[in-house]
Order: sequence, then C-alpha cells, then structure tokens
Amino acid sequence: MALKVCKFGGTSMADGHTMIKVKNIVESDPDRRYVVVSAPGKRFSGDTKVTDLLYKCHAELTEHGDCKLAFADVRRRFEGIVKELNLDFDMASVLDDTERRMEEERSEDFTASRGEYLAAVVMARLLGAKFIDAEDVVFFDENGAFDDKKSYAAIATAAEGAERVVVPGFYGSRAGGGVKTFSRGGSDISGAIVARAAGATVYENWTDVSGFLACDPRIVDSPRRIKTLSYKELRELSYMGANVLHSESIFPVRRANIPIVIKNTFRPEDEGTSILPIAQYKPGGSIVTGIAGKKNFTVIFIEKSHMNSEVGFIRKVLSVLERFGVSVEHIPSGIDTMSVVLDSSALDNFKLEQILECIKAEVEPDFMRVSENIALIATVGHGMSSSVGTSARLFKALAEEGVNVKMIDQGSSELNIIVGVKDEDMEKCIAAIYREFFGNN
Repeated sequence: MALKVCKFGGTSMADGHTMIKVKNIVESDPDRRYVVVSAPGKRFSGDTKVTDLLYKCHAELTEHGDCKLAFADVRRRFEGIVKELNLDFDMASVLDDTERRMEEERSEDFTASRGEYLAAVVMARLLGAKFIDAEDVVFFDENGAFDDKKSYAAIATAAEGAERVVVPGFYGSRAGGGVKTFSRGGSDISGAIVARAAGATVYENWTDVSGFLACDPRIVDSPRRIKTLSYKELRELSYMGANVLHSESIFPVRRANIPIVIKNTFRPEDEGTSILPIAQYKPGGSIVTGIAGKKNFTVIFIEKSHMNSEVGFIRKVLSVLERFGVSVEHIPSGIDTMSVVLDSSALDNFKLEQILECIKAEVEPDFMRVSENIALIATVGHGMSSSVGTSARLFKALAEEGVNVKMIDQGSSELNIIVGVKDEDMEKCIAAIYREFFGNN
C-alpha cells in the first residue's frame, strides 16, 4: 500500500485561497495521509512572512515585556485566514493562548515556531484531520542534535489509528524542555522526519515552483527543468544556493531510500522533479545536472615549502579555526600550498586578524594571502565522471566570457567541479557554464 507524506511550504499556506488548493491536493489522493505545514508566507510582493512577524514579536517582548502590538499583525493574519475558509471554531481563544504562552516562555525559538503551530491547527480543522503537535513528537538530545529513534517512535504512536494527520514543521522539543527550532526552511526537514517515521513510499514537497531548475532563473531565462536527480546531486546544489529544498532534509529519508518529489501547489498537474536514492537513479544523459552559486566567502591561501612532508600541518591550521568556532567549507591543496575557504558571515575583521596571527604562530608559513568577496559556483552531475573533457569545456567557457577563476576544487567522486570567482562575476560565470552544457534554450 502506498503512503505519501506531503509538506506544504509557506506560499502554499499564505492565505485561505491557497489553503483550499492544499486541501484539494491532499483530498485528491487517499494515500496522502500525513501533512506537514510551514508558517504562512508572503501573499504578495512587499508582504511580510508570518515567521518574520513572530521575530518582531520576540523583539518587542524582550524590550517591553509583552508583544501585543506586534502580535496584533499575526492575530489579524490568522483571523483573516479562518474567515476566508469559513471555519467554525474559536480561533480567537487559540490566538489568546498562543500570545499568553509566548509571554510566559520568553523564548525566541518558541515564538518563531508559532506560525507553523497555528497553520497546522487551521489545516487540521480544514481537513478534518488529527492535529499532532511537533513539540510532543519531535525531540532533540542534550547536545541539540535530532533524536531520531525517540522521535520516529513517538510520531508512529501518535498517528496510530488516524486516517489523516497534520503536523507543524520547523520545531520540536529540546532535551531540557521547551521548544527548539531547526534552521530557517526547517519544515523541509520536519517533512522528511515524518516521512521516515511513517514508512512513506514517497515524500512530496509542495512549493511554488515545478521542481528544480538547472540554474537560477534570475540568471538564465527559463532554464531547463531537472526531471530526476540523486540525493547527492541535491545535497550539492541545495548547499550551494539552490533553495527549493533544505540541504539537510535528505538525511532522514536517505537511510530508508524514500524518494522525494518536488511539486507545485499552484500547478499540481506539472510533473515536478524526482529526487532518488542512487540505487534507483538513472542519469538522464546530460553531462551536467545543474549549476548553483553562493556569494560571500573568504579564502585564506597558505604557502610553505615542503608542506606535504610536515606531519600535522593541515591539522594545526584546522585546529586554529576550531578554536574560533569557524567551520571550513573547502580545502583545495597542492604540494606546498593549501587554501581554506570560509563563510564570511562567520567572520569579522577582528576575528579574521586573530585567526591569521594564530595560523602564523602555529605553522610559520612562507606566505599567506586573504581573498574576500569570493563566490563559489558548483557544476554538478553524475555524468561528469564518465565524460572526457568536461573540465576543459567549463574553463574554456569561462575564459571566453572573461571570468578570472580564483580557485578550483573538484571532489574525489567527480560529482562536482567548484570554482571560486569574484562575487560580481558569479552571475556571468553561471550563465557561461549553462550555455556551454545546455545551449541557449
């Protein structure tokens, strides 16, 4: 028997009109028994997402001791949705209780999670489904990591006997009590968790686009839609800026080989994109699956003669970054050189200077240079490993476009080629690579 878990993003939950679309989609297939929802997103350009309104509530609560002014916008939003849906239940009391708990908890995570909570309460009423609060079934351990065994068992028990259930995304319970949220976009992770707990045959992620595109449509006009891609390709593209799906959401479903399908709430008839375990994935014949880029990296270039024969050299450099709490994105290296790529948002000028001084003291380099405002562009595809001359084509395309490559990194799996360029060259770089491998459409 097929069993589908459906996660609906913020645009799908933006107002009563879009929630009716969600209802129709869910009820059109009896296999869609588990529904995970995000907080309402923007209804129109210039509108404010409910989660952002809730962060304003927390700021007001911290400053003034209550959040009546900011919460009034949240209240109006949900009262308007319930009115549009013509639902007959006491939403005012639910909102009163939510505001009271926010003021009692005084927790940013709790406050931020209320958009998903309220959206799920409304959607459960609309579908006549059982509401399961994520606070009761999704758990984090004492280190803040997701507690998979405890959570999967709790979700399965809570859903037992129910024809259909609705679960809010984005949050769960921390080990010491109280709500803890995932990072922004974390409802994708919640959906994957529920899919794994339910033993789903497919995890449907409903959003406002008809699947993954080969690159950002703001850079290339009408880029090709990707029909299928592997978990690994998804991970690479999502991490590097393809924001259709949270990059962490594949982990719960990957172990159970549950396919993910990206679908469009506003065009449910569209095929979408299937994301498959490697055992089920068959490359579609394209050398490159997709291209994605991300700006604002800092690269520390280190040079020292006989670096390769100095035991512990890389460990010493990385230990400095660990002491400062800075994670490393990439480490391209040569015999006498290495580059450490860092997310610039984790740095400030003072911290960077301290890191450089500590590296000098630890490894005594011959030369060290810092490049800031670097963009990383990942060209991703399983077909690259079996195609001769892929790198040559890529770099020829960039040379013809006049793009100066600052850094090159290729993974040992040959799944991707990553180049570093100046931030201002990122769009030009992506467009050139797309034209080389996909043509001009």
